[in-house]
Amino acid sequence: MDIGIFLPIGNNGWLISSTSPQFMPSFDLNRAVTEKAERFGFEFALSMIKLRGFGGPSQYWDHNLESFTLMAGLAAVTTRIKLFASVAVLTIPPAILARMASTIDSISHGRFGVNIVSGWQKAEYEQMHIWPGEAHFARRYEYCSEYVQVMQDLWTSGRSDLKGDFFQMTDCRVSPTPMAKIDIIAAGQSNRGMRFAAEYCDYNFISAGGINEINQVAPHTARLAEANKAAGRDCKAMLLMMIIADETDAAAMAKWHHYVEGTDLEALAWRDGQAGADVKAEAHSTVGRMVRADRVPTNMLRLIGSYETVARQLDELSLTPGLAGVMLTFDDFLIGMEQFGTRIQPLMKCRQHILPQLAAA
Repeated sequence: MDIGIFLPIGNNGWLISSTSPQFMPSFDLNRAVTEKAERFGFEFALSMIKLRGFGGPSQYWDHNLESFTLMAGLAAVTTRIKLFASVAVLTIPPAILARMASTIDSISHGRFGVNIVSGWQKAEYEQMHIWPGEAHFARRYEYCSEYVQVMQDLWTSGRSDLKGDFFQMTDCRVSPTPMAKIDIIAAGQSNRGMRFAAEYCDYNFISAGGINEINQVAPHTARLAEANKAAGRDCKAMLLMMIIADETDAAAMAKWHHYVEGTDLEALAWRDGQAGADVKAEAHSTVGRMVRADRVPTNMLRLIGSYETVARQLDELSLTPGLAGVMLTFDDFLIGMEQFGTRIQPLMKCRQHILPQLAAA
């Protein structure tokens, strides 16, 4: 099972709470986390793109770095780990993005990929007067499909003449082309989103909720498998999840309860108001899951327990049909990464193959 890290590009990470670890994003923090990931044998690191936060007392995600700029910097100071930057497709034309990606491919010597963000939070775009209107909710995956086609044309042949509903290319050129294939990731949770991923992407992030409820994952990998079957492709499933670990199960759970006590309800209400704008969202979609979520600091799957408990659960997850890997977040990234690399990963049967490589390094 591949392991990746979801970098802390926004303040306070993925806990919408005033009692969780509070921090501001910086290049130095993300470099330290990425270097730990590389040292512990992680296969990839990914940074999101967020253009407007949720506010509230915790100022949740009100402070963010820019994804492509960050990953270009990290590409220059790493040697092995694969790096994925995220693009909000409504903000950058695909031909410009293709050239940006080719540049980071050169910096990283072929270790770069792109995460496609279709746009669910319209306030991110309204503030710049580039929101295309409510019709975007229904057509955003058609928009993304053309966007990816333009990029792939330019990366493979250096030229695009695509004539679509959203993009019109006329002998559009990019050179040099990438030295390695640039993988595409999406995070489609709805059936339509998974169809887009199966047709155009190499990986798709799936989500599940609850505490230690790893049995929730298989139905989502099965939905992606059905979409793959229809598309005749093999888009691989990656699971987004959080680890909160300590010496004992009780100590780890006490951390979680402390974070729950500080849940930023004001920020959650603002987020849910944004999610509610897509009135036709599928129940499985990202916004559909937000609207139904419990009032807790995060609705992603949480593995909470001792180092032994978390290692055992990750081994069980690795047996999930169709699951290629996981992308991790932590309550405290620097401490959490060290705990994972020194206390959890050595206990994982599904990661034993990388331990000799780490020892040799």
